[in-house]
Amino acid sequence: MTDPRERPDTPTAQPDTVVLDARGLRALAHPVRVQLVGMLRKYGPSTATRLAERLGVNSGTASYHLRQLAAAGFVDEETERGNARERWWRSVHHTTWFNDPELADREPEAALAYLQSVAAAYTLRTQRALNELQTMPGVWRDTFDISDWALRLTPEETAALQEELRAVISRYRRDTPQTAAGAPEGAERVAVIAHFLPELDAAAPPAAPPRPREATGKEAP
Repeated sequence: MTDPRERPDTPTAQPDTVVLDARGLRALAHPVRVQLVGMLRKYGPSTATRLAERLGVNSGTASYHLRQLAAAGFVDEETERGNARERWWRSVHHTTWFNDPELADREPEAALAYLQSVAAAYTLRTQRALNELQTMPGVWRDTFDISDWALRLTPEETAALQEELRAVISRYRRDTPQTAAGAPEGAERVAVIAHFLPELDAAAPPAAPPRPREATGKEAP
C-alpha cells in the first residue's frame, strides 16, 4: 500500500511510484481512499460497485471517493472497459512514498490522518490473514508470522536497521502485474509489513552525565 519512510531516490523506488506532495497528502487523508487505492493496486481495475462490496460501504460513497482520487491523480478511468452504466477504475501508481518531514510539519493534520488510515489498513490485512489461517494450506500456514523485538537503539542505529531490512526485501520479487505473469509456479502474494515504533516514554536506566554536543548538520530521518 505505502512506505511512509522510504526515500524516493533509493534503488527500490520505481517509475510507477508517487511521492506525496501537499495535495496528494490531503487527498489520501481518508481511510476509504487509502483502502480504495490499495484494492485497485492489489486486485487490478474494478468498478465502484465491486469496490464498495469489498469495503462494506455503499456504491455512492465509493464513487465519490474514486472521483476525488481521480482529481488528485491517484486513479484513472478505464474507458475501454466502461460503459454508460458502469465505470471502471484503475490505480495510476503501484507504490506511494511519504518521506518529507517539512511537508508533515506544514500539514500535520493531513499527515496524521493519512498515517492513521494506513495503519488501520494494515491492521485489516492482518486480521483477514488471521481469519483465513485455519483454511490455508499447511505449507503457507507454516510461513505465517507475527513477531516483535524490543531493541534499545539510537536514531542513527534505527535508520541503519531500516536500510538493512529494505536491502533484504529488495532482493525478492515485487508483486506487480508484470512479475505475477512470470512468477514461478506456487508463488502467491505475501505482505511484509514493518513497523518502527519509538517508545520514548519507556522507562530507561539512569543516564550517564551528558557529554558536550558537537555542532552538526541536521540528520535526515
